[in-house]
Amino acid sequence: MRKQTSSLSTATERRQQIEATCLRLLARREHSRKELLDKLALRGFERHEVEPVIADMAAQNWQSEARYAESYIRQRIAGGYGPARIKYELQQRGINETDLDEQADEQGGWQNLLMDVYYNKYGEETALTQNEWLKRSRFLQQRGFSGEMIKRLFAELKIKFVR
Repeated sequence: MRKQTSSLSTATERRQQIEATCLRLLARREHSRKELLDKLALRGFERHEVEPVIADMAAQNWQSEARYAESYIRQRIAGGYGPARIKYELQQRGINETDLDEQADEQGGWQNLLMDVYYNKYGEETALTQNEWLKRSRFLQQRGFSGEMIKRLFAELKIKFVR
């Protein structure tokens, strides 16, 4: 009987440690469920111990995938990243369903963001060699903007090739 009580109190202590760690992490910033699982695994907690705690925190709205996604998207848009890159990064963090366009529209839209990123990096020069045009295009694609968006930008800016 004494051994059962001991293991029960150990499980309770373990759960309290997991809760305390989760709360410390969530107090700093929003985290996705996957991020919490990964960080707690690095601290030596087993997945089967952590999942019910995270589920309870989500039920109490201390952890929210929607809030995390919104915060992450807002931060990455402010950093000048496009929809493809943000979507990929969210998938890596365990978020698969989200509306990127709604967030972008609140901050002026993807095309305006693309124009801002371009001007901040390159200024207003419009006569480019083909190599320079390709270099700028690759930079914008690495930032997560589609080829179609980049074509529209270059057409809007009336960028032309010089040989």
